[in-house]
Amino acid sequence: MAILKHGLHGMGRPATPAPVKRIASVFDAPAGSFPHPWGSLPALTDDQFDYFRGLAMRHAGIVIAGFKRSMLLRRIRTRMSALMMDTAEDYCRFLASPDGEGELQPLINALTTNKTEFFREKHHFDHLASVVLPRLVKEKAKENRPRLRIWSAGCSTGEEPYSIAMTLSRTIESLSEWNARILATDIDTEVLDRARQGHYRLGDVTPVSPELRHRYLEAGPAGQGWIRVVPSIQRLVTFKPLNLHHEWPMRGPFDVIFCRNVVIYFDKATQRLLFNRFADLLTPGGILYCGHSESLFGICPRFRPLGQSIYQRIE
Repeated sequence: MAILKHGLHGMGRPATPAPVKRIASVFDAPAGSFPHPWGSLPALTDDQFDYFRGLAMRHAGIVIAGFKRSMLLRRIRTRMSALMMDTAEDYCRFLASPDGEGELQPLINALTTNKTEFFREKHHFDHLASVVLPRLVKEKAKENRPRLRIWSAGCSTGEEPYSIAMTLSRTIESLSEWNARILATDIDTEVLDRARQGHYRLGDVTPVSPELRHRYLEAGPAGQGWIRVVPSIQRLVTFKPLNLHHEWPMRGPFDVIFCRNVVIYFDKATQRLLFNRFADLLTPGGILYCGHSESLFGICPRFRPLGQSIYQRIE
């Protein structure tokens, strides 16, 4: 996954008195509480842990559980190493200073999880190809240039939207005559840069069938062991930075939304708000694909279940 944004507007220093007080308590941590970043991993102080958890929640909606302190520390360490900083105290001070405003995006990039693969949860793509797309082809048959919009929310390094694009190309024979676009968004700007290139190692494309590899993948320019997605598939996808907790610039409507293994990092109140916003952007009868461990039960009554982690907006 990865989590979403359109720029990180407002990601400056905490402006309210409470956060300022909390930052001060972080600075009061004993000197040397965080050794050199290339040394052994120490424990963050409670105040430092709460400070970074607060940043993740305020700016990305990410809920970091108390037992994930070591994970948080490892990811913070990558940023400290990049900045040649020796202590967590120094890093906290930098983040709270005017000079540190530009560091918030790299920090959020480091805190997000970006596990993905081609055709992950294959039953979703089977459903898209065998049920959803044939229905849309039939419904839009009389349109001069049929419009099709799909959103991959939390697209990470691009495997999901490219899998969607391959499915469209394989299923709709006259796709070149359609006004078909896939919007792919993520909060992590670094993974978006990789996704736009469309370059992957051979091991990354193992889930892609031999037929689709032959049609949609080609030898990459990066050298032996690399492949790239063919231009015709890349042209179907537009990658944009987006934070799901901020205003969304797009107005839809979308026929299909993929938001998989994203909301598991949010609390229930945030999930409820997010699913209602998805419903607002979907066409009546539009489809929402969620992750295998995610459910709308008891959260959003505007969808009905169609299958395993597959939901349809109620008209």
